[in-house]
Amino acid sequence: MKKYLLILLCLATFGLTACSQVTNDQQTTEVSKEVNEMEDKVVKTEEEWKEELTDEEFRVLRLKGTEMAFTGEFEKHKEDGIYVCGGCGNKLFTSETKYDSHCGWPSFFEPVSENSIVETEDNTLGKRRIEITCAKCGGHLGHVFNDGPQPTGLRYCINSISLDFDKEEKAKEEAKEKKE
Repeated sequence: MKKYLLILLCLATFGLTACSQVTNDQQTTEVSKEVNEMEDKVVKTEEEWKEELTDEEFRVLRLKGTEMAFTGEFEKHKEDGIYVCGGCGNKLFTSETKYDSHCGWPSFFEPVSENSIVETEDNTLGKRRIEITCAKCGGHLGHVFNDGPQPTGLRYCINSISLDFDKEEKAKEEAKEKKE
């Protein structure tokens, strides 16, 4: 009986040590990812943002404002390309994921990558919403709702003034894909 208990104790100790090693390796990997992501972050003072952005861009991107519906430059925009953050140029959405939701703002059903945006609960205006910000500079983009088309069922409702458009970047990506 003592022999079995000793074996069981050794196995349990070995198992915990192995689990601990995996956890430590995972933590090291996660920390490395966070450090790399932090190196890519755009960090500026509010004064620096005020110097670089127009008053309206600052109001929306930095103060979490909203532009008036049906007035934005990209609401009816149809060119092929990539929509980037108006504050830092981070790639956010492609023209393939843009659709007309008839809500008054540019709408997309999927970001370029899950690392390009940050989703945060927003309880302002007396209702629960999910705010979308740029993962690189923290600029306010808009909100995401679960009433969009398939395949995601999501509607990323974005302020035009929070975006810039790069059709050359899209052409570069298509040329790269053809070479591969």
